Amino acid sequence: MTTERVPEDAPSAGPADALPGLDPAAPPSGGVPRTAGYEIERELRDALAGAGRPVRIAGVDEVGRGAWAGPVVVCAAVTDLSAPPVLRGRGDRTVALTDSKLLTAAHRAAFAGVLPGWLAGHAIGASAPQEIDEVGMTEALRRAAVRALEALPHPPDVVILDGKHDFLRRPWRVRCEVKADQRSVTVAAASVLAKVHRDALMADLEHAHPGYGFADSAGYPSPVHQRALEESGPTPHHRLSWSYLDDLPRWRHLKKHRDPLAGEGQLSLL
Repeated sequence: MTTERVPEDAPSAGPADALPGLDPAAPPSGGVPRTAGYEIERELRDALAGAGRPVRIAGVDEVGRGAWAGPVVVCAAVTDLSAPPVLRGRGDRTVALTDSKLLTAAHRAAFAGVLPGWLAGHAIGASAPQEIDEVGMTEALRRAAVRALEALPHPPDVVILDGKHDFLRRPWRVRCEVKADQRSVTVAAASVLAKVHRDALMADLEHAHPGYGFADSAGYPSPVHQRALEESGPTPHHRLSWSYLDDLPRWRHLKKHRDPLAGEGQLSLL
């Protein structure tokens, strides 16, 4: 069993976690903006003011949760709340920072080239397919996020997570926000860097395992991916506890099952 290291100057959990700024906000009315802003960050900054220094706010986002192959990757990003970089589009248009899924591949790559120099800090954490099979996605995601957060230059005072579920838990102060990758600059930056990093990893796997479409699908389900699995079976980079193996009679014997009676992290072959 491994024990996660808690940063020495990380904020401790306790009554302060009930600060209003940490309460998840109601989903925005009137639709979600396509351009990320600092509304969430400023609310957290005001709620956590008084530390005698600028409040460190980390935006965290992941990519690869639903893939059949490859790691789950998490990026943690910290800004100084200055205006984020923008890209030049066609004509007089500009492209603003937002959720990576709303950007073209070319725009994601361009942002990934300028964000590291603009951010106050950022770091990547990952959990490999074997770890995902061993401990399950929720714990693997938590471990990847902790690795990213612990690799930042300074521990954050608060973390913004995209979604409703706090998979980080204590000692981290967490603000969960639906569509945070479209509403928060720090989460949007993390979204772009995580996506570009993982896509590059999966494209590299295409050379060693041609035919699975890793460069195009990044390990997610696709007809090309499905056919390659049926013909050649999973690679060492596939998650063997995933249900796609139920539809592959020739390779079903490779599926790994966690034994609920043996405790988290125990695997058996059934």
